[in-house]
Amino acid sequence: MKLLIVDDSTMLRDMLSYALNEGGYNDVTEAVDGVDGLEKAKATTFDLIITDVNMPNMDGLTLVGEIRKLPEYSKKPILVLTTERSDDMKTKGKAAGATGWIVKPFVPDQLLKAVNIVLNK
Repeated sequence: MKLLIVDDSTMLRDMLSYALNEGGYNDVTEAVDGVDGLEKAKATTFDLIITDVNMPNMDGLTLVGEIRKLPEYSKKPILVLTTERSDDMKTKGKAAGATGWIVKPFVPDQLLKAVNIVLNK
């Protein structure tokens, strides 16, 4: 399984990579913002994308919308991992094409459970 993490925080990307590796997901690519994430998603097809919302250059909801325009990602799961917890933001995320919404700070076990569910494991 190939996973893409998109977050502007190096520390959070490191924590996510560690948690995913501990859960058996060893093929994890990192992107520093939405622009970087979109470029990487176009270059390689990932089985799952996890993205933050608030990032420079391109925010996560715009990224989700752009990725959903790519045929190879029409059915791939995209999880949003963010401090945003309002119903309005969740509605915008769903409208953009997000599969699920996880509020930071995340608990590694809960994150892995969500990843396993969307990947049908």
